[in-house]
Amino acid sequence: MTGLLIVGGAVVLALAFGLYRRATDGRARAVATATRLTAGDLGADLGDRATFVQFSTAVCAPCRTTRAVLGAVAAGNDDVVHVDVDAESRLELVVRFDVTRMPTVLVLDGDGVVRHRIVGAPRRADVLGALAALAA
Repeated sequence: MTGLLIVGGAVVLALAFGLYRRATDGRARAVATATRLTAGDLGADLGDRATFVQFSTAVCAPCRTTRAVLGAVAAGNDDVVHVDVDAESRLELVVRFDVTRMPTVLVLDGDGVVRHRIVGAPRRADVLGALAALAA
């Protein structure tokens, strides 16, 4: 009987964690402390309006989906740039921005200041919402 209670408790905890992750993954959250990135930090030019900085690895499956979503949004906006950062080769940026999961996307404004952070594969609507928030 005790074993059944332990298994039941583990299932409930796993379900609660799964529901939490489903509700929070891919959502754009405003960043409280403004940190600035430059073109020199990234090794690529910044966008005039916004820059999407995607941290990814070669073995990350959701990173491919994220790359496609961010690339499509950037392609539709001349003043938006998408920069893909290989987390394995740029560990100093991974540590600096406390990247613990792939993909992680930082949304920079035109001055290179981090305004939003997205952890997990974002939805197109969330990316467009973060982009619209920069204009406000």
